[in-house]
Amino acid sequence: MRLWLSDEERRPDPAPARADGRKAVVAGTLGWVVALVVCLVFRVPLESAGLGWFIGAAITGIAIGLIGLAVVQVIRRRADQSSERSAD
Repeated sequence: MRLWLSDEERRPDPAPARADGRKAVVAGTLGWVVALVVCLVFRVPLESAGLGWFIGAAITGIAIGLIGLAVVQVIRRRADQSSERSAD
């Protein structure tokens, strides 16, 4: 088995796949929303066990997810605009 190929033997790199990162970010954010609801339902036992910080962690996860969704949307719009400009 060879560990490298010469430049002549290499195949060309494939074109990058267009992926929709919004679905992944929304799924993760919804996971944090579910975690927050569970933490609020079991708030008293969590606080008595010294795990009341789980609520803050879930809120932070939701906030980061919303920021991530905004970032992914901006990146997607910029990519769409640049592809429209290159098509013209």
